[in-house]
Amino acid sequence: MSQSMQSNPTVGDRTGIEIAGREYLAFTLGKEEYGLDILKVQEIRGYEAVTRVANAPEFVKGVVNLRGIIVPIVDMRIKFKLGEPTYDQFTVVIILNIAGRVVGMVVDSVSDVITLTPDQVKPAPDMGSALNTDYLVGLGTLDERMLILIDIDRLMSSSDMGLIEQVAA
Repeated sequence: MSQSMQSNPTVGDRTGIEIAGREYLAFTLGKEEYGLDILKVQEIRGYEAVTRVANAPEFVKGVVNLRGIIVPIVDMRIKFKLGEPTYDQFTVVIILNIAGRVVGMVVDSVSDVITLTPDQVKPAPDMGSALNTDYLVGLGTLDERMLILIDIDRLMSSSDMGLIEQVAA
């Protein structure tokens, strides 16, 4: 049994089998910290030049050849309208495996992997029609940190992204 499980003996279900919290990869975009399910992450790479694709949406930076697989690269700062992206030594590409498809997303930096128990995840606030929160899992809190938790499957397969269909075509 892991030490984190021993330190929180109250985590468990009715069958008596202990349930670990879900693990999220924490990353930053601008001043905000986000998290996505670590099980969707295939690898993390430094940002490298991409091959631009004609008529692709602005947030699709292009594609890279990753060991023989052509991977579309999405810049999340552009997608979330968080200002002009800058690319430096901290900029990384998170390679995701979603519905059997490989997609890369550019983020400002990756910090760590965080385990959140169900009581540390609060539902996303209802923002009305001002903001589409369909792809938000909720808000994760750990000490003084707050992570915006993203349902990366739902985001990447949303109609405005259309990446899963594009990759499948």
